[in-house]
Amino acid sequence: MKIHEYQGKELFRQAGVPVLEGIVATTPEDAVTAYEKLGGVIAVVKSQIHAGGRGKGTVLDNPDQKGVVVCKSADEVHAAAAGLLGKTLVTIQTGPEGKTVNKVFVEAGCDIARELYLGIVLDRASSQPVLMASTEGGVEIEKVAEETPELIFKEHFDPAIGLEGFQVRKLCKKLGITGTAAKAAARFMPAICRFFVDYDCSLTEINPLVITGDDQMIALDAKITFDGNALFRHKNLLELRDLSEEEPSEVRASESGLSYVKLEGNIGCLVNGAGLAMSTMDIIKYHGGQPANFLDVGGGANAAQVTEAFRILLSDPNCKGVLVNIFGGIARCTTIAAALIEASQTVGFTVPLVVRLEGTEVEEGRKMLADSDVDIISATDITDAAKKIVAAVG
Repeated sequence: MKIHEYQGKELFRQAGVPVLEGIVATTPEDAVTAYEKLGGVIAVVKSQIHAGGRGKGTVLDNPDQKGVVVCKSADEVHAAAAGLLGKTLVTIQTGPEGKTVNKVFVEAGCDIARELYLGIVLDRASSQPVLMASTEGGVEIEKVAEETPELIFKEHFDPAIGLEGFQVRKLCKKLGITGTAAKAAARFMPAICRFFVDYDCSLTEINPLVITGDDQMIALDAKITFDGNALFRHKNLLELRDLSEEEPSEVRASESGLSYVKLEGNIGCLVNGAGLAMSTMDIIKYHGGQPANFLDVGGGANAAQVTEAFRILLSDPNCKGVLVNIFGGIARCTTIAAALIEASQTVGFTVPLVVRLEGTEVEEGRKMLADSDVDIISATDITDAAKKIVAAVG
C-alpha cells in the first residue's frame, strides 16, 4: 500500500525523523491560507500523487507547469495550486497517461546546502533490509543506478538491531559528511531504518534528503510503500489509503480476495497460484502475445471468485481473449469447471476462451466442460494453451 508524501511526513515526524512544516490543500484558496500560516516567505507547492519524479513532471497539455513549484508570494502559491489541482501530471513513473492531482502539499522552505538520496528496500538475496545512499540527491535514482551505479552506497542491517554506528560512519565518509552534519546523520539514519522495520515497509525513499546551512539533516521527501501482508499489524495505516490513486479493477479484485494487477496487453490470464501466473504470462510472451493482467484466484477458488474474476477481466476493453490455466490441488478441477460453467451463465463470455486444466479430478473436470454449452477452446498443456490464445486474439 502506498501513501502520499504529506501522510508519510507525518509518520516521519511521529518517529523522530526531522521534516519541515507543511499543510495539505485541496483548493488554491486553501493553499494560500497554508502559505500564510507557514510564515508567508518561501514555500514549495507539491503535487500529491502516488508516483515519483514530480519535480521534473509536467501537467498534460501544459508542459510549463511542473509538479513541484517554489513560490515567494501568495499570488505565486495560488497560481501554482490552480495549475496543478484537478490537472493530470505526467512523470517518469506515471506513464504517458499520468495521474490526476487532487491535493497539493504546501511546505515551508529551508536553506539547502546539499541534496542527497536515501532509500531502504528489502534485499531478498541477503534476507535483510538495505539502506542505500547517494550524493546524487534530487535526481531519478533509476538514472543514477543505470549510468553511475558506483555512486550508490549500500549498508545491510539486521532488523532486530537496526543500523549501527560504524555503518553510519562508513556512509558519512563515502558521502563526504563531516562535523555537525555527521552527528545529525548519526541520529537520522538509524531513525529512518527503525521506521522501515517498525512499519513493515517494502520501500522508504527520501529524494532529496537535504543537509541545511546549519548542518541539520531533513527529509524533504517521503515516498513510502507498506507490505500489504503486514497491514493487519497496522490497522491505523488503512485510514491513509487513497483509493482514487489506485487502479479501480485492482481495488475491486482485492475486495473479493483476488490478486490482480492490470497490464498493457490484450490476453487476460486467470490462474490459481502466483508462480503459475508468472509462468503463464511468460509463455504468452514467448509465443508472441501480451498479457493484459496478472490474476490469481488462489488455491481455494470458488464459483463466486471465478465469476467475479471474469467480470473484472471482461471489464477491461483491451482484453480480447482469456486464458484459464488451472492446476487442481486444493481447488479440484471439477470445482473450477463448475465455476466456469456458472460464470458463463452469469457473465457471458464475449471473447475467445482457452481453458487448460491439470491436476486433481482433471478428467472429470474436462468432461463437465465438454458436456456443457460453454464455448471454450480446450488445451492439453500450457504451451498448447498459449499458442491457442495467441492465435485466437490474432
